[in-house]
Amino acid sequence: MLRLAANLLAGAAFVGFGAIGLAALSRIGHRWVDILAQFTAPALAAVAIMVLVCLVLRLWPAALIGAGAALLLLLAAWPQWAPPRGRADPQSATIRLYSANLWAWNEQVEDIARSIQAAQADMVILVELGDAPAAQIDQLLAAYPHRISTPRVDRPTGAARTVIASRWPILRTIEDKPDGLHAIGAVIDSPLGPLNLVAVHLTRPWPYQYQWGQITQVMALAEVRASLTGPVIVAGDFNSVSSARIGRQVQSQIGLIPAPGFPGTWPTRLPAFAGMTIDQVYRSPDLALVRRGLGAPTGSDHRPVVTEFRSALR
Repeated sequence: MLRLAANLLAGAAFVGFGAIGLAALSRIGHRWVDILAQFTAPALAAVAIMVLVCLVLRLWPAALIGAGAALLLLLAAWPQWAPPRGRADPQSATIRLYSANLWAWNEQVEDIARSIQAAQADMVILVELGDAPAAQIDQLLAAYPHRISTPRVDRPTGAARTVIASRWPILRTIEDKPDGLHAIGAVIDSPLGPLNLVAVHLTRPWPYQYQWGQITQVMALAEVRASLTGPVIVAGDFNSVSSARIGRQVQSQIGLIPAPGFPGTWPTRLPAFAGMTIDQVYRSPDLALVRRGLGAPTGSDHRPVVTEFRSALR
C-alpha cells in the first residue's frame, strides 16, 4: 500500500513537470502558457533527480512516467540549448563580449572587478549597475576607455544604469526608443568593421509586470534593429529564455539568433545546469558564434555570459 501511494504521488509530480514541457513545445504565446515555458531547465533537473530516486526505491511505474516527462522537457529545452552557431570564417578576427546583470543592490565591487578582468573581453555590457560599482567605474573598467551609459534610473528594485564599454573606439551611439524599452547602443570600431552593439533590459514577464510589456519592448527593439546596417549583437537581461514567447519574437521579428542557453544564468542559488538562461546574447546572421560560456561570479543573482564571435562565411 505504501509503495502504491509513493508511485501515485511521484507519478502525479512527474505529470505536473511534464505539463511544463508540453507548454513549451506547444509554442502557444498565451501568458499562462509562456510563464510555464520559462522553467524547462529547472524542471528537467528536478525530474532527473526524482527519477534516480524512484529507481533506487524501485518505484518502476513512477520511474517510467518520469522518463517520459524527462523526454518532453529535454525536447522542450533543446532549442534554447542548441541553436545554430553559424559557420565562422577562419580568416576572421575573433571578438569577445562580456555581458552581465550585476543586480542593482550588489556592492561586491571586488568580485565584479575580478569577473570582468578574468573574462579578458574586448567589449563589456553591464546591466543594473548599482551605485556602489558606479562610484568606482573608472577602476572597474580601466581597460575599457570608450564608454557610454544610460542615466541613473531610480526604481523600487534599486537605482541602476546600463553601460557599454569597449577597448575600441565608439564611432557613434544608437538612439534609445520609446515603449518602455530600456536600451543603449553603440557602433564599435571593431576588427570586424563597424559593429552594432546594443544592451537591453526587458521588463519582467507577467504576472510580475504588465502582460504586454515585454512584447511592446521587443517591437521597439525591432525599430532599433531596422535602423542598423552591418553586424549586430544584442545582449542583456531579456527576462525570458530564447525558446519562449519573447525569444521567438526576437528571432522572428528582428532576425537575430540566440547563443546557446546552457548552462543557465539565473538564479545563482541553483546549480548552473538547472538554471534558466534569461541573460541572452543575440547575433545577426553575418556573425558566427565561436564560444559561449559563463563568467566568474559577481555577487549578483545572475551569472555573467562570455561570448566570442567571428564573421560568418557567406
